[in-house]
Formats: sequence, C-alpha cells, structure tokens
Amino acid sequence: MLEITNKMNVSSWFTFNEVNSVRASGSKVVCCHFSSDGELLASGGHDKKAVLWYTDTLTQKETLEEHASLITDVRFSPSMARLSTSSFDKTVRVWDADNQGYSIRTFTGHSAGVLSLDFHPNKEDLICSCDGDDKIRYWNINNGSCTRVFKGGMAQVRFQPHIGRYLAAATENVVSILDVETQACRHSLKGHTKPVHYVCWDPTGERLASVSEDSIRVWTLRSGSEGDCLHELSSNGNEFYSCVFHPTYPSLLVIGCYQASHSLELWNMNENKTMTLTAHDGLVASLAVSTVTGLVASASHDKFIKLWK
Repeated sequence: MLEITNKMNVSSWFTFNEVNSVRASGSKVVCCHFSSDGELLASGGHDKKAVLWYTDTLTQKETLEEHASLITDVRFSPSMARLSTSSFDKTVRVWDADNQGYSIRTFTGHSAGVLSLDFHPNKEDLICSCDGDDKIRYWNINNGSCTRVFKGGMAQVRFQPHIGRYLAAATENVVSILDVETQACRHSLKGHTKPVHYVCWDPTGERLASVSEDSIRVWTLRSGSEGDCLHELSSNGNEFYSCVFHPTYPSLLVIGCYQASHSLELWNMNENKTMTLTAHDGLVASLAVSTVTGLVASASHDKFIKLWK
C-alpha cells in the first residue's frame, strides 16, 4: 500500500496500488485503452495482435489478428461498441467490439507506418490517424473514404474529450492544437527541448499534458488563457514516456517511465511533488484511465499489463 499524505497532501488518505496484472503477450506491449463503460481493456504491440480483456478479471475476451506488422495504438469509440487499431503496416482497422470475428473497415493510404489514431468524441463516423511522414488523415467510417489529409502530426493524435473542438498532434518537440473543422493551427505549444512521445487530455478537455524524455508540461485550453503552460516537471534522472490524469484527483498526473527503474511516478502538480512506484521491468509505453471504475492501466515492454487503483 502506498500512503503519500505526508509528502503529497492529496487528501486525508490516498492509496495507489497494483490490483491485477497479466502477461499480455510474448512480445512488447505498446498501447492500451479502456472502453467507455470501463468493462473492457484493449492492448496491442509487437506481436501484431490486439487483445480485448475483461477488466474485472483480466481474462481474454478476444484476440484480433489481421495486421501484418506491429500495432502502435488502440482506441475504443467513446459512443459506440467499436475499437480501432493502427499499425506499422500503414493501415488503420475498425472492429466491432461486440463481434470481433474480423475488422469492419480497413483504411489504406498512409505512405508510412501509422503511429497513432483516435475517434472523435461525438462525430461517430470520424476517425483520425497520423504516420511517420508527419501526415494526418481524417477517415469516414461509414463510407470508408479519406476525407482530409494534412501535415502536422507524427508521434500521437488525440481529440479533445466531449467537445471535440480541437485535435492535439505531436511532432518533434511541438504539440499543435488544430481546429477540427478547419485544420487551422490554433496554438503551437512550444517549450520541450526533446521530442514529445505522448499527449493526454484531462477528462474536462481543458488541460493537456505532453511528455518528452526529460520534461512534462501541462497546458490549459480554457478560454482566456488558452495555450499557457500551467505546470512543468523536469526529470531528476528518470526518463519519462507516457502519462494520464488520475481518475479521482485532477491535480495528480500518473507518469510512465523508462531507463533503469521502469517506474510509475505520481506528480502532484499543485505542490510540484512526486513519488515513485516500482511498476514494470520494461518501458511503460502506455497508460489508460477509466473514470467509471477509477482504474489506471499500464502497458509495458516487459510484456505485462497492470491495473492500479
């Protein structure tokens, strides 16, 4: 049990424990995501398979095998029983999360490996993806067409939750905040000196965290102070890779690390204090959160996925 009240003063009693784990693959696991109801967790990685897990038991529901190369990202639709996967094979696939016999849509057109994807929060037929050539593509799930191609996203793309007004896209050491309707760049978030690996929105869609090897920045997209950096954490030797906002405490960021410790760090942004937990035996490549269950999931190159609460 981790009791961090003395150092971090989050609440009168705060714990963060590993509650379950499973060896998810024979190869590196690089991505994970919860379904909107919190009942399923998807994972994917170097074995070219996406796996759906029942969250309560971490037992397999289904294995999805159609990609020809490693899976880079996996996302559930916020509003429908759909799952999407991106891969180094230059394709994006959409699956029926209730009937996974085969993918219901395969999108081709990227000229390089697809590195990230996301569903729009309220346009059910819109999905976007980005590739190693810095190209973002918008796809229409209903008719299978590519509706728009533009430059400006490589490492990761994430739609603003609920509102869906903005798309956050990371390339090199800059995060662009793009207008979803016009693709105009509303903000160019600069300050990282090394490439940004990972971005995540808080549930309100008003804050965005960006992660590079040596620093994490939290930005506000709230009207009146849009694009300002609210908090910054510099590495004390550990190397950062992934992050997610804690499901219960908005002032806490959970950070996945690599290098020697492969730990999770809890960062109380208000007090700028951190605490380190031993977590994995490999890079913590992805973190996911369910606001329904209060669970945090971590996926690692050590082939395991773990649940925390």
